[in-house]
Amino acid sequence: MPPNNLDGKVAIVTGAGRGIGRSIARALVESGVKTSLAARSAHELDLVREEIEAMGGQAACFPTDIGSEAEAVALVHDTVDHFGRLDILINNAGLGIFGSLVDTSTEVWDDIMRVNARGPFILCRESIPHLKKQKRSYIVNISSVVGVKGYVNQSAYAASKHALMGMTKALAREVRDLGIRVHAICPGGVDTQLVGNARPDLDKSVLMHPEEIADVVLFLVTRAGNAVIDEIHLRRESSTPWG
Repeated sequence: MPPNNLDGKVAIVTGAGRGIGRSIARALVESGVKTSLAARSAHELDLVREEIEAMGGQAACFPTDIGSEAEAVALVHDTVDHFGRLDILINNAGLGIFGSLVDTSTEVWDDIMRVNARGPFILCRESIPHLKKQKRSYIVNISSVVGVKGYVNQSAYAASKHALMGMTKALAREVRDLGIRVHAICPGGVDTQLVGNARPDLDKSVLMHPEEIADVVLFLVTRAGNAVIDEIHLRRESSTPWG
């Protein structure tokens, strides 16, 4: 089947200031997508926007704390107001604070859930009325291997990613008749600041690169045939197959 032509389409990418989000934004722009960049750091967003403009692409910066309902709602509204449409939502922003369950405060638990689960929920809810206007549109939720497994000192983070996975599964059924495809990507160790904080013992040379996750996102949002991939798991080459 011929791939879906992305030229002129519009995407929101959260956590776009660095790491996986930055790589996703760049990959989309290279395919002709106009991209709304969202993250808490305005400075980081400006740097990514400058990179994109140097590539000849179009991007707009919207400094956003996706855990804030008002800011998440404004992100979707401002994106559509700026670009005139919305075709793709990439929920990538995430918060990782790690420690044993008994050492995790309620405040930390709430912060993690607010960003990793509540934020994507609000963005999906607010984006669907715009996404359904298109013949084919996409929601890609960047989960984690921790969304399907559990690791020591990651109880709160795992709970948030399991919540994201549960929402993704239900939402995919709710919107499939609207022409919206909902996907989850569950990567293992990627060379990002978050993974460095969670697993400082990992050898960086064996970690996946953010660009490899971006390649998978691009693959998903360019599918135009009858085959739909609900979920993709990615592991480090050095990790155990089917582990």
